[in-house]
Amino acid sequence: MKTKAVLGAQDVKKILAAAEAHALQNNWAVTIAVADDGGHLLGLLRGDGAPPVSSHIAPAKARTAAMGRRESKGYEDIINQGRYSFLSAPLEGMLEGGVPVVADGQVIGAVGVSGVKSNEDAEIARAGIFVSIDSEGAPHIDRGFVRPEDEAPVEPVQGGAGDAPEAAASANGTIQRAVITIGGGAPTGSEIDTPEEDETIRPLSDRLVTELTAHRTLALRDALANDPHIAFQAVLHALCLNAFYRYASNTCLEITAKHSGFSAQAPGLAETASAKAIDARHAQWAKQLPEASAALWDTLTAFDSDSQAALFAHCAALTVNVVKEPWNRRPDAFAHGDQLARTVNLDLAAAGWAPTVDNYLGRVPKARILEAVREAKGEQSAQLIDHLKKTDMAKEAERLLAGTGWLPEPLRLVEVAPVGDESTGESEALPDFLAGDEDEAPADADEEPAHMVAAE
Repeated sequence: MKTKAVLGAQDVKKILAAAEAHALQNNWAVTIAVADDGGHLLGLLRGDGAPPVSSHIAPAKARTAAMGRRESKGYEDIINQGRYSFLSAPLEGMLEGGVPVVADGQVIGAVGVSGVKSNEDAEIARAGIFVSIDSEGAPHIDRGFVRPEDEAPVEPVQGGAGDAPEAAASANGTIQRAVITIGGGAPTGSEIDTPEEDETIRPLSDRLVTELTAHRTLALRDALANDPHIAFQAVLHALCLNAFYRYASNTCLEITAKHSGFSAQAPGLAETASAKAIDARHAQWAKQLPEASAALWDTLTAFDSDSQAALFAHCAALTVNVVKEPWNRRPDAFAHGDQLARTVNLDLAAAGWAPTVDNYLGRVPKARILEAVREAKGEQSAQLIDHLKKTDMAKEAERLLAGTGWLPEPLRLVEVAPVGDESTGESEALPDFLAGDEDEAPADADEEPAHMVAAE
């Protein structure tokens, strides 16, 4: 029968204390949760100033990491790369910040953190906790990234004459220790302390490697900042991985490009000129890129600057999202969408959109239909159809609006009023507001015959 370690109450307290110490050191207000291998909460610590919602998110992250047997960031990456069906998975904390605790290849629990940036949550979750199993099977937890050469020597078990040796003691009396790793990584310490190991060159400790690669990261950032051409190619490489390769992770740039779908499928959307152009362009680029994501960098390097720029524009364009949904309030994003539309001089009518019964006229009230015809064709044209039933009015309005270039408000190019032009706006509004009876009389006179015709 197989056996494995479990996290006890004292161990949970030590994990919480270790993670809390790291959070306090960085002045991070977070909530820390520890769960067992089934995702059940073992301990929760909400720090001073941590948002209330974090007390719900942290346990969810821990549960996701424990039940999924992997860091919760893995699920977030899968969803961000377009596999939205994962949102239906029975997991709530599919955000970075949940880290499993693994002992001898088996998950025995997980730590979840919420309250700061996702990568900082994960840093706290794995905040240098070193866990080992002593000869009696009890977990032993120490704070910090402990290098094997810095560990305190283990006192050998002394047996009296005639006494049987300890079950987990080696021939020289040194206790053997199994190592638990955080998140499935490599063990931090040695499994058996023997004189022979002291005479060999050991692998560098995780903490030392982390510190050394931090220097390398800063140097690489500075070097890339001084080479705009390679920086452009690096960003292009990351965008291409997101656009053409599912779940590829062949980039060191922490750039995620989202390609959002549409929550509501508009009638005829896939048959529009824009949709067909995008699909054709995507297929053309896909033919020029390698099948293996690992070969993408070399392929991009071989492209000339014009090809790189065109591919960059295609990948960047795939991330645009100005869809307005009632549950997704993004005023700043929409404002930038207006700026972008003005910059590229977007014209939906020129792009092929025209009002039809299916896409607009049959889905708005009669007053909106008449307003559209009035704006595009004038009051006289509106009066020609104002007596019709809605179905017939929509069909006739489609005919009248064809080729006029009329657009409903959400599709129009939003113009920005010049600064200091408020007085002009007020003076233009006064005539409509103060219009006298003599201006209104002709309109009334024109409307009277129309109503009489409708009655007949």
